[in-house]
Amino acid sequence: MRRFHPANLRAAWWAVRTTRRTRRLLAAKGLDAALAPPPPPALPVEAERGVRGALRRTGESCLVNAIVTQAWETAHGRRRDLVVGVTGPDGFRAHAWLDGDPLPPAGEAELDVSVVDRSLGKKRSTGGSADTNGSRDARGDSSNMAQFNELLRRPAPRYSRRGSMRVH
Repeated sequence: MRRFHPANLRAAWWAVRTTRRTRRLLAAKGLDAALAPPPPPALPVEAERGVRGALRRTGESCLVNAIVTQAWETAHGRRRDLVVGVTGPDGFRAHAWLDGDPLPPAGEAELDVSVVDRSLGKKRSTGGSADTNGSRDARGDSSNMAQFNELLRRPAPRYSRRGSMRVH
């Protein structure tokens, strides 16, 4: 599919709108409110190029990007958990990613932990903190993941397959 194909442009427009909405909801109401963005329009999976391009250009946090990417992938049949992890107290960092994604090299992960803290006070869907040492990134390499301890994990939203793809 060409770079400026209408499907790529529609996907990019959805990503930009959803990114803005997600950022506003995170700031106003916390993580739980932002986790079910509106589903993307019915577009081919190849239009993901438009989504990825838009997300690269918006300069949003890893949490916003992960939420938007999770919605896109869920709508296209790839359900992946959103994971938020933190490093130890020395050189504390936080990062959000989708289960199976490679993590950035040390020093590149940035996440506003205050957004996550508000959500943890309300409801926690994990059974507690879990060490991600056993997890593997998309390349099958677990060495990069060992630097983050899983703080929370949220499943992908459920979109209906019939009609307008509403969130359940």
